[in-house]
Amino acid sequence: MRLSLRRAPLLGVLLLLAACADRDPTGPSLRPADAPLRDEVGIAAFNGRIRIGVVQSASSVTIGSAADYTIRDKVTGATLMTGTNGSATVTLASVVFSWYRLQVMCSSTAAVNARKAAAEAAGYPTFTEFVPAANCTRLFIGRFDPPPASNFAARNTYRNQLIAAGLAGTDSFWAVKADPGATMYRVTRGGTTVNVPNPVTLTSSDGIVTIAGVKYRDLAEVRVNGAGSLAGINELPIDQYLYGVAPSELGPVAYPEMEAQKAQAVAARTYALSGLGKRGSDGYDLRATTDDQVYGGYSVEHPVSTQAVDETAGIVATYDGKLISALFSSTSGGHTSDNEEVFNSAPVPYLRGIPDSERGEALEHVPSLEVFRSHANPKSLRNAKEGDFESDWARYHRWTFEWSMDEISSVISAYAGQPVGKVLAINVLERGPSGRVLSIEYVTEAGTFTDTKDHIRSSLRYIGAGGVPANLLSTLFFIDPVTDKKTKELTGYEVYGGGFGHGVGLSQTGAVGMAQKKHTYDEIMKHYYQGIELTKWY
Repeated sequence: MRLSLRRAPLLGVLLLLAACADRDPTGPSLRPADAPLRDEVGIAAFNGRIRIGVVQSASSVTIGSAADYTIRDKVTGATLMTGTNGSATVTLASVVFSWYRLQVMCSSTAAVNARKAAAEAAGYPTFTEFVPAANCTRLFIGRFDPPPASNFAARNTYRNQLIAAGLAGTDSFWAVKADPGATMYRVTRGGTTVNVPNPVTLTSSDGIVTIAGVKYRDLAEVRVNGAGSLAGINELPIDQYLYGVAPSELGPVAYPEMEAQKAQAVAARTYALSGLGKRGSDGYDLRATTDDQVYGGYSVEHPVSTQAVDETAGIVATYDGKLISALFSSTSGGHTSDNEEVFNSAPVPYLRGIPDSERGEALEHVPSLEVFRSHANPKSLRNAKEGDFESDWARYHRWTFEWSMDEISSVISAYAGQPVGKVLAINVLERGPSGRVLSIEYVTEAGTFTDTKDHIRSSLRYIGAGGVPANLLSTLFFIDPVTDKKTKELTGYEVYGGGFGHGVGLSQTGAVGMAQKKHTYDEIMKHYYQGIELTKWY
């Protein structure tokens, strides 16, 4: 019996080693393994500002400032409260009902109205939502209660009916949407309470606000998100946002090399601009986490990172005149990957895997993993500095882990969703050009289970600090059975790997290695993103 499992929901994001106490200081960003990767992205309507969901979902959000502050109704502009060195807590005064609705299109008003009419004529409920950033109207068909009231099978059957009726395409997907209603925002400070029907904003005299106790620049906002809970949003000029992204993604204390910091700033700016409106249904553009880019706000700003942002002001990476998908991760392991090795997407010309070396011989460093298999200590390969941009110092250029039979059984059982008993074999079925694993099978007493591409990292988890499972660092690995030397009995499995993160696009530690070898930031960007141009966008 061979089963192919995808335990993560479609468009779900793999959490990157959340419980690992030894997390890489560069903070690599992961993108959803199942998400479609855009080969071309254009800029949405851009007014110089960006909205970041720093609190994505909460029942209450506290906003404030150490300076003089004013809290307003966002729509009317009416002043609700003023104060100095204090805060107020925003909650919802009424229940917001959320539903699963099937998004079938985002198009012109005429196209949406025609499809809407056809759906309603067939007896299906509809819901529309205008997206200003994309200048299109979303059409949703159907309404299901969130789990546990409804299940995936019922929704999938419904979706297939709509596809068969020509009302939805195969690219349709379920989204949790909140019904518009008489939602009241309750603002409480001490014994004072004010209820308003609109989102709430806070500004301060010194330009520094707090959201959930964290300092940010410019403006704080609290509003209902697409799921019906509250979101805490920081709205600010995009380069001020980057002041808090660059040091969070590439630590300036550990990695002060200015050209690497500039490359990170350009990649982050490009990603941010191409993502405007990405999470519009939640009231903001991007999340402040590895779901998009790590954003630490005002308190993490550092002069080195700020200088890198300022000296590259307005500069982005483009391909054929359009903003690229500027993906990046921590450590390539010696070779970056083609985007289709990781994502279920068509090849993107500027996201081609390349050797992370100065000599540039194709796949030169991937076979070194074969040599690595015979070494008990992964650090033994970090002595050779010639050629490789990162191998001489990057913590996760090479790594290893060994599971006991009980541990590997527990890990695969969690993936399979059932007890699998003894894991009899783990076989790599296919590799990509960079050497990354494209397909793997887990042969167990309960059957054979398969997984593919970057999702393998969440099915083949290692046991981290405190016995907590964590996602495997990358898919650039070899795995071997471990046997007792005397009895030849299978006692576990050992993995020998390289790199940290998905490996697509810019390698952060590789960029630092290039900067150490006197490469400029534009050379770094053009090394990792093939055929791009650096363009002054604003």
